Amino acid sequence: MEVKAGPLLSTINYPADLKRYTEAELEQICHELRQYIIDVVSVNGGHFGASLGVVELTVALHYALDTPYDKLIWDVGHQAYGHKILTGRREVFHTNRIYKGISGFPKISESEYDTFGVGHSSTSISAALGMAVASQLKGEKDRQHVAVIGDGAMTAGMAFEGLNHAGIENSNVLVVLNDNCMSIDPNVGALKEYLTSITTSRSYNRFRDDISTVLSKLSELGPNAHKFVKKIEKSVKGTLLKNSNLFEALNFRYFGPVDGHDVKRLAAIIKDLKEIPGPKLLHCVTVKGKGFALAEKDQTKWHAPGLFDKITGEIKKAVSTKAQPPKYQDVFGHTMVELAEANEKVVGITPAMPSGSSLNIMMKAMPTRAFDVGIAEQHAVTFSAGLAAQGLVPFCNIYSSFMQRAYDQVIHDVAIQKLNVVFCLDRAGLAGADGPTHHGAYDLAFMRCIPNMTIAAPMNEEELRNMMYTAQLDDMGPFCIRYPRGNGVLPDWKRPFRRLETGKGRMICPGDEVALLTIGHVGNFAVAACRELNTEGIYPAHYDLRFVKPLDEKLLHEVFTSFKKVITIEDGCLQGGMGSAVLEFMADHQYQAEVVRLGIPDRIIEHGEQPELWAECGYDVDSIIRTVRGMAQARTTKTMAG
Repeated sequence: MEVKAGPLLSTINYPADLKRYTEAELEQICHELRQYIIDVVSVNGGHFGASLGVVELTVALHYALDTPYDKLIWDVGHQAYGHKILTGRREVFHTNRIYKGISGFPKISESEYDTFGVGHSSTSISAALGMAVASQLKGEKDRQHVAVIGDGAMTAGMAFEGLNHAGIENSNVLVVLNDNCMSIDPNVGALKEYLTSITTSRSYNRFRDDISTVLSKLSELGPNAHKFVKKIEKSVKGTLLKNSNLFEALNFRYFGPVDGHDVKRLAAIIKDLKEIPGPKLLHCVTVKGKGFALAEKDQTKWHAPGLFDKITGEIKKAVSTKAQPPKYQDVFGHTMVELAEANEKVVGITPAMPSGSSLNIMMKAMPTRAFDVGIAEQHAVTFSAGLAAQGLVPFCNIYSSFMQRAYDQVIHDVAIQKLNVVFCLDRAGLAGADGPTHHGAYDLAFMRCIPNMTIAAPMNEEELRNMMYTAQLDDMGPFCIRYPRGNGVLPDWKRPFRRLETGKGRMICPGDEVALLTIGHVGNFAVAACRELNTEGIYPAHYDLRFVKPLDEKLLHEVFTSFKKVITIEDGCLQGGMGSAVLEFMADHQYQAEVVRLGIPDRIIEHGEQPELWAECGYDVDSIIRTVRGMAQARTTKTMAG
């Protein structure tokens, strides 16, 4: 379905085209841009509410700045759809997040207007500061450096680290705080309350508006008057808000809060801020999902709703007459409630992903025992360690790619102290359309080298439940369970808990010629491949390891004693993963065998649907079949030749 842009938007291919219009015409451009995003996302899918909320801000920034010479860095990137449309990608925007299409996030290799690649939160301020210091060193005094960061992303420690450093560098940095009280789920924490106190202080906002004209006139009287103006501003903000302004305490000049949907005023303010040297922060109050009533009302649901009818708002879901297997994340969420009901020590932790991880199920059932700590993975891990140190059993649910941000805490605060923290790594393996920033490619490799760590991966929903049950038993120590995005394979999944022997795998089916060793959900690919191969007279054996650490050495001795051809299959990086562990075992015990490893190769895998990416990486069902055929054929050919 072809989506046509409005009459003004259709003439804008780059920000230079935008500048031909008057400030009065910007409102119509915003209307057309918002409608274009709604039209395209409704039929193609993607992130939705975040980009609608920053339409006016996007237009104002590109109108007032000289991009790409001026550097504009979007934090996370969920909100950058309008930016992409205005910077040469309107005609290909329908390929957003589609295999071989444009990325759903800003990406340096995609456009010169994407000045910094993003996907994880809270990196924009540090990146903008680095660029600003580089410009200083190169003598580029007129270049602007603007970081657009949401109030949710401000909850991460890295954002504060960037602010703290920027405040002493006196570099030309503008931080635009997009304050909508949301990340994917509603924001939590003291910072949210602080920003709310600013935006809701009627006395401060009324006085700020009344005095703004006086202050601007005073600033025209020379440098001494400028210092006087700054003192008045600080006094007003400190007195009326009862507390000293957080950002000005970090040596940022604070401006706001301003209406983030008043495009003309935003453009004028940004033009003025370009003339003020040093670190500055513009506080914009916006509404996530602005312009689409249902998205404004239920902002979590409409963060990334999938396909929907833009008229009725009906979200289009595939309907099946058969019982469907649940998502792994929902199995986690419901199992957490069951475990917590039976074990008063069990608590749940997530860094700002209660709906994405399904911990919201426990948060609703047991609000005092489930914690959303904000976008703060490092804190989530050490907070969990503190809970465990006092005898509780925390289940710390973090997306696999986000766990990369808390690696030191896993080692320093959990593993060294042998604390029973259960890490549930959601979105392990290739995550799909979110692409390389969200693929959980590395967790098997980076967790496997940590002493005291148990690492498990379920092949189905029942195994996930049993691994979670096993992990919360006494004296289990650090325990990592990884599972993929999407659905499992068992509609009838809610079965009684059963303790699993750690480090114990299982045989799925006996066979000859070739042995398949799998870990996690991809074991189901091997089951399907074996079924097809059996019709051809090829009968590979299949073993589900269940645990990467400790390995089932008894099972591996059996495999290498019986088979000279082995295929390892994993939804993780080949370097250091399960296949590497098997090769290490083989070498340590002087076995001789032909081993082929299937998994994620040593390169960055772009975005696309999961089946497309599994096929690209060579470990989907068809790839397994081809690999087994090749090894079996090699044996047959060699025998016939002999």
